[in-house]
Amino acid sequence: MAITEAVLDELLKDYQKPEDLLGQNGLLKVLQKRLLEKAMGGS
Repeated sequence: MAITEAVLDELLKDYQKPEDLLGQNGLLKVLQKRLLEKAMGGS
C-alpha cells in the first residue's frame, strides 16, 4: 500500500512541534486508534 505525498501533507498540515506527532494526543496515537477501530469494524 502506498501512502501518497498528498495524504502525508494533509496529515501534517497542522504540525508545529514534535509533540504534535508523538504526544499524548499526537497524530500517531490518533491514527493508531482510528486504524484499529476501523479494522475491527467500529466507528
